[in-house]
Amino acid sequence: MVTGGADVGVVGAGIVGLGIAARLVESRPGSRVVVLEKEPDVGRHQTGHNSGVVHAGVYYEPGSLKARLCREGATELKAYCATRGIAYDEIGKLIVARDEAEVARLRELRRRGEANGVPGLEWLSERQIAEREPGVVGRAALYSPTTAIVDYPAVARALAEDVRAAGGEVLTEAEVMAITRTSDGVLVEAAGASRTVRQLVICAGLQSDRVAALAGDPADPRIVPFRGEYLRLRPDVRGRVRHLIYPVPDPAYPFLGVHVTPRVDGEVDIGPNAVLALSREGYRRRDVSAAEIRELLRTPGVRKLARQHWRTGVRELRGSLSRRAFLAEARTYLPWLRAEHVVRAPAGVRAQAVDPDGSLVDDFRLSGTDGVLAVRNAPSPAATACLAIARHVVDQMCSTPIGR
Repeated sequence: MVTGGADVGVVGAGIVGLGIAARLVESRPGSRVVVLEKEPDVGRHQTGHNSGVVHAGVYYEPGSLKARLCREGATELKAYCATRGIAYDEIGKLIVARDEAEVARLRELRRRGEANGVPGLEWLSERQIAEREPGVVGRAALYSPTTAIVDYPAVARALAEDVRAAGGEVLTEAEVMAITRTSDGVLVEAAGASRTVRQLVICAGLQSDRVAALAGDPADPRIVPFRGEYLRLRPDVRGRVRHLIYPVPDPAYPFLGVHVTPRVDGEVDIGPNAVLALSREGYRRRDVSAAEIRELLRTPGVRKLARQHWRTGVRELRGSLSRRAFLAEARTYLPWLRAEHVVRAPAGVRAQAVDPDGSLVDDFRLSGTDGVLAVRNAPSPAATACLAIARHVVDQMCSTPIGR
C-alpha cells in the first residue's frame, strides 16, 4: 500500500538522524520530511546507551571530519541545550598519563587538541593533578575545561519535537524492509506501507550496513557490534569524583579506555570496556544470535580483525567476566577504587565499521548515489557532533534540490 510521498526520508531516529531531519525542516521551509524508526520510541540504541559526554575535540586527527564536526557540534549543542532547557554541565575532563610512554602520547594529544582549536587546555603536573582531583594519581594530565556532560535522550526527544512542530513526521515502529529506486525517486517499504521520497538519508546505526545494502550500497564497511559495559559508583563514594577522568587511550584502537564519568542525573559510571557483542543489539551477555554469529564468522574483515587483535579481545572478555579485572585499569589512576564501591550499570553497544582488510574505520564515513546518502560510520563523538553532522549531510544533499 502506498501511503504518500515526501521530499526527504530519514531512516533512523537516533540523535544523528533526528538532527538531520531537524536541520532539513529548519533550512528548507515547506519541504516534507519523514523519519522512519523501527523502535517504539526515538533514541533507543546508541543515543540512549552512551556515557553522556560532550567531547571537546582533543583526540581526533586534525583535518578529519571527526575533528572539525566535533568542535563545531559541541558549540552548537551547548547553544541548543540552553535554548531548550536541557541539562548541560561543563564539568571538565582530566586525561591522565600513568607512565613516561603515556606522557609522550599525552603531548601528542595536546598537540592535536590545540590544532583542533580546543579551548583552555592545561597541562597538569603530579601535584596539580592532586590539587584538582585528590583521588587521582598520574605522572601528568591534560585538563579540558569545556568537556561536558548532557542528557542525550532529552536532546533526541527535543529534536523530534522540532521536526513535528515544523510539519515533519517521526514514525515509530516503522522498520524499513526494502528500498527501490524508481522514476519518481526512492520507494521505501516500511511497516506494511510504502512511501516515495525524492531523497533518502540512512542513519541506521547498528543496522546501517544492512539498510544501506537494501539501497544497493556495497556490503563494506561492515558493522561490528562492541558491547560497552559499565559499573556504577555507590552513592556513598560518588562524591569522591569531581571531573570526567580518562586514561591516555591506546592509539591502535578507536576506543578511549575505561574512564570515570559523572552523569547529569548525579550517578557516576566507570567504563566502558569493548567486548564483541554476539548480536547487533546485544546489551546483555545472554543476548546471542546464532545467525549474526555466522554472519560475523563469514565476514573477511572480521576474521582479519580477530587475528590481529585477539589478545586485546581476551583481555576485554576477562574484564567482562570479572569485576576485579574490569576495575584494574581504572585503579591505575584511581587507586582507592574497590569492587565493593560499585554495582553493575546498563551497557551500550557501539556500531563500529570494519573495512575488508580488518581495520577499524576511525573517521565518520558517508556514501551516496542516486538520491540515497548513507551514514556508514558514526561512532563517538557522533552524539557530540550531531548538529554539525546534520549540517554537513544537508550540505552534501544540496546538489539535488528538495522541496516543492
